[in-house]
Amino acid sequence: MTGSRIVALGHYQPAKVLTNADLAEMVDTSDEWIRSRVGIETRHVAGPDEPVDELAAHAAAKALASAGLTPADIDLVLVATSTAIDRSPNTAARVAARLGMGSPAVMDLNVVCAGFTHALATADHAVRAGAAARALVIGADKMADIVDWSDRSTCVLVGDGAGAAVIEASAEPEIGPVLWGSVPEMGHAVRIEGTPPRFAQEGQSVYRWATTQLPPIARKVCERAGVTPEELAAVVLHQANLRIIEPVAHKIGAVNAVIARDVVESGNTSAASIPMAFSKLVERGEIRSGDPVLLFGFGGNLSYAGQVIRCP
Repeated sequence: MTGSRIVALGHYQPAKVLTNADLAEMVDTSDEWIRSRVGIETRHVAGPDEPVDELAAHAAAKALASAGLTPADIDLVLVATSTAIDRSPNTAARVAARLGMGSPAVMDLNVVCAGFTHALATADHAVRAGAAARALVIGADKMADIVDWSDRSTCVLVGDGAGAAVIEASAEPEIGPVLWGSVPEMGHAVRIEGTPPRFAQEGQSVYRWATTQLPPIARKVCERAGVTPEELAAVVLHQANLRIIEPVAHKIGAVNAVIARDVVESGNTSAASIPMAFSKLVERGEIRSGDPVLLFGFGGNLSYAGQVIRCP
């Protein structure tokens, strides 16, 4: 085997839906204010009895069922999250325990909103190197735990959820080369700091960086995969807000692609946003098996990571 591929996807969101009208009763905001600035209409919010690993396990179970596999078939679990409260057991270990897995390697990755694409690349490398036969890659975040619900500049943005992908070896590489990096000197622009931890960001700095610096990087991701932007069937960017997603997608030049806009109904779910949006596109039949899809994460640390994959 010389490559790896995604064989199945799954996603999960908590039942509770928080609308813009609900938020207008909590802070000084309005449906019009939120829609015009970030394009979000609703978000799902987990309760105090729904920890991050539970969200992750639900998404993972759906991905495994879609792949026709059992938990025993997985020997590597990677969870991208920045909202796990406990240090140990890590989220991946707790997911493995919830699913009744045997003895997989279990690791968490904290690259915030770019976490899933970093984890996907890590799984791809592990499978190609023969260190794992099948990997479960999950993006899961419970932003409700770390947002200040009295701060209208951040609380209107976030939601909770999880998305998962099953990765296995393949004769031909269907997960393209990753292009990843960061801007360490601007890492303060997106923060989850303090006790208790709280999410904060410098919105204008993030907006300028994302809309000006990321499109040429995304085009390089396509170049590394041997695909032109015009050939992309779908573009799944981190679901930050529509004011970033739409101009970045336009500047990439993916004129024929379906653009994921799950942020409208789910809000910014950090590491969960890409796999969740991707899973929904596949579930709705908006892209076909074998189609080239650009996955591109960006955000905290001002990190970014992207790859072109073939749709399962």
